[in-house]
This record gives sequence, C-alpha cells and structure tokens, in this order.
Amino acid sequence: MTQPIEHLKDQACLVVKGPDRPGIVAAVGTAIARNGGNILQSDQFTSIDAEPVFYQRTVFHRENFTESIRDIEEDLHEQLAHVGLEWTLIDRSRPKRMIVLAPKSDHCLLDLLWRQQRGELPVEIPMVISNHPDLRDEVEYFGIEFHHVPSRGADKSEAEAEILNLVKGQADFIVLARYMQILSEDFLRAVEVPIINIHHSFLPAFVGAGPYRMAWERGVKLIGATAHYVTPELDAGPIIEQDVTRVNHTFSPADLQKHGAYVERAMLSRAVQAHAEDRVFWHGNHAIVF
Repeated sequence: MTQPIEHLKDQACLVVKGPDRPGIVAAVGTAIARNGGNILQSDQFTSIDAEPVFYQRTVFHRENFTESIRDIEEDLHEQLAHVGLEWTLIDRSRPKRMIVLAPKSDHCLLDLLWRQQRGELPVEIPMVISNHPDLRDEVEYFGIEFHHVPSRGADKSEAEAEILNLVKGQADFIVLARYMQILSEDFLRAVEVPIINIHHSFLPAFVGAGPYRMAWERGVKLIGATAHYVTPELDAGPIIEQDVTRVNHTFSPADLQKHGAYVERAMLSRAVQAHAEDRVFWHGNHAIVF
C-alpha cells in the first residue's frame, strides 16, 4: 500500500495547458482561491509557435485536501472550461510508483535506490527488473522486489511480455537505468506509462558498444549524459535533463567512463525528480521543465 509523503500533506499541484489568451492566470488563481487554496509556487511558460500554447504549474496548500479533491475537481471543471484549459489536479502527498529496468551495471540504479530511501525522490519503487541476476542482493538490501527477466537473442517478445505482465497496473512511470535493450513499439504502446532513459551524450557519434573508448580515440574534451523520454524513434524523445563535464588528454578510456557514469546518474536522478514532481510538460518533441 502506498504510504503518503508526510511533509507534503495537504499540498496540491494543478497543471494546466491550453491556447494562450488573456485572463488564464487570473482564472487559475481565482479557482484555487475559491476552493480555499493558498498558492505556494507558480511557474508558467508560453510557447513561441504561430499559435502559442500556455503551460502553468501551481502548487498550493489546502487543509484536508485529500478528502476534498473530488469536490475541488468538480469546481475546477466548471471554472476552467471557459478558458479552454486542459488541467490535472495532483495530490503531492501520493508518491508516484516507479519501476526500474536495469542491466548488470549498478551506478544509475543504486543512485536512484539510495536517493529514494533518503526521501530525496518522491517515489515508491515496487520492483526492479533486470535482464541479469547480478544485482539481486543489492536491490533486496533496500527491501525492493527483484525480478530477473532474461533477454536472449534477436526476438525479445517473450521477455517483453513477461515485463508487461509484471509492470501492468503497478507503475506510474518506468526508468531505464542504463538498460541496454531496445524496447519495441508494441511494448511502448502496451505499457501505457511514460518511460525515461539515460545515455551518454555523444550520440549520434560513437554509436554502439565502447563509446568511451571511441571518444578517447578521438580526443574528446567534453563528455556528458542525456535523460529523455522514450519514443518509438530510438534516442529521439523529448530531452528532460542534460549536462557535460570537461576532460583532457590525461584521461584514459576508464577515466572517461568513470566521469561519464557520474554525470549519467546525476542527470537520471534529476530527470526522475522533475517527472515525479510534475514539473515536465511535453510540447511536440520538446520537454518544458519547470
């Protein structure tokens, strides 16, 4: 059973999206005030398209919010419909369920488990699924279920079906913690939740196995990592987080990989936190991150 996050009790997050027009901010603020809410934080953005789209994320406090959410939703429907907004009202005290798919390398996975245990990530982790058995002890040390689902050969349909059976109805989103298997379009359609991936930022250069050695051979001066949403087009989904670190001629391929792993786990954790806190909006192939 999901345990509420105590320090976020009675906090709500209202996210809205719609065609930009005068009066949206006033309408949102008035609707929150009508329902006894006190705004704690508000961020907004208007796209620069020919037909601009307005996005807003507002956090507010309201006594007994969890018990009153249905009544508030009914009132918001009446108040916000006339300004053409799509909206979602979120109980911030309810942690999102995050399932992790992991390989046998542990740096991204263990960073997520450690941050979640420390309360830095507002998520619960029902299970970790891996195509290797190596990390079972480390995962179970955190009191989390571990499932080994091998993925052998070119046909991944059997493994994907087993993963779908495990995650269906158990996840609000999925994280690929350096999980190196390409997920099929059928899987992405069937899973019905967002998926976040992390990889080195050399792409489209240095494709395939051993990217850090290839980068070392070219004498790169920057390495980094990209966290993005997964779409059917490989490694082309909206970018959530991205960063780099400088390197130089004294770095060996192993040094590059070590520093790259540091950036990878930091970017993945930051992307997970942004998604879990409802700070990310999809706009075409862009991610707007408040």
